[in-house]
Order: sequence, then structure tokens, then C-alpha cells
Amino acid sequence: MKFFIDTADLDEIRTAASWGILDGVTTNPTLYSRTGGSLADFEDHMVKICKIVGEHVPVSAESCATTTEDMIADGRRLSALAPNIVVKLPICEASLPATHVLASEGIRVNMTLVFSIPQALLAARAGARYISPFVGRFDDIAEDGLEQLENVVNAVANYDYGYWDAEGGPEIITASVRTPNHVAQAALMGADIATIPFAALKKCLHHPLTNEGLASFAKDWEKVTNAK
Repeated sequence: MKFFIDTADLDEIRTAASWGILDGVTTNPTLYSRTGGSLADFEDHMVKICKIVGEHVPVSAESCATTTEDMIADGRRLSALAPNIVVKLPICEASLPATHVLASEGIRVNMTLVFSIPQALLAARAGARYISPFVGRFDDIAEDGLEQLENVVNAVANYDYGYWDAEGGPEIITASVRTPNHVAQAALMGADIATIPFAALKKCLHHPLTNEGLASFAKDWEKVTNAK
């Protein structure tokens, strides 16, 4: 499974990239707003992210347009910023024709806010390169987000779509990840990607038994170094 980081924070992206595990970056308006950035700085910020991760690592930049025409215009403009920009669009009536046009021009789209199998299949048929079903938001309303994710993974895998077959797409991005268990279960069911907030990514590194073992090793090594 590929690891994406779900953030617009440049320091978090640099750190994740330094670990050697970073396969992509996803951003959205909320994440960008947390950086304190302005509309005037948005495109420059996306370019900075692309430079940090390198031109072969996809970076999702989201359009906030509400019409098909504006989504297409945003997609063309954003994709021209850097070769690894992926245009992020929400699943809706306006975004399907926009995705179809952009995909026909070789522009990759990450279809977001996906919560059902029909939405995922429509996104795939329209030409989305990535499809982002949300997990945590289902959990927030006491529904099983992992079960919904598994259903999407299985349904999309049943068919070929044509647009991105040579690249192995469309790929399913496990989004709205809150816990290491979300990551583990997504991997077990065969989701292609998990996009993970930095705090949750750090949690994936830790386990109480690992901590216990490290403390034990350190204590025993202290005995060795103090031995005469």
C-alpha cells in the first residue's frame, strides 16, 4: 500500500519525505487554511509542496469551483503548475463532465468526498485517476467506514475503465484516516493508498510493546557499559 500524507504543512511534508515512505500528498481547503495562507499564495504553496516531494510524487490540489466550466478551467491551470499536480474535485453532477474533459486531456483527477459504491463507479467511469472514499466521517456518525471502504475497493476492482489502465488506475485512496487501525484494515482489504494526517502517521510508528522493548534494551545496555 502507498502512503500519502494528508496535509498542506510544509514542515510535516518535509519530515514525512525524509522517512523515505512518502508516495503522495493530498491537500484540501481546510488543510490549506490551517497554514495561514491566502488565496493569492495558494498556487505558489502548491508549487512549494511539489518541489519538496519531487516531480514523480503526486500532489492533490483542490478546486473550489462549483460549475463544470470553472472546474475545467481550474484543472487546466492547476495541472500546469507542476507535472505532479493532481486536480482534486468533489463528486457531484458538475464534476463528472469536468473529470471526463480533464482526463481526456491527460490531466489526473482525484475524486473526493466519496461515500458510496455508485459514486465511486461513476467517478471511475468519468475518468478519475484516484478515488477517495472517506472512512473517519462514517465513524463520526456511528457507521462502519471500513466496511464502506471495502465495498468500494471490491466494486471498483471488478471492472476496467480505460483512461489510466497503463498506470494501474483508478487507485483507491483511503481518506479521512484517524487511527493506525484504519491504515491496517485498509491494507488488509487491498486499498491502493492511505492518505494520513501527520499525527496519525506518527502513531503508526508506535506500539507499547516496542516502547517496552526499547526501554528494556536501554536498561540492559547500561549494565554492559557500566560493567568493569
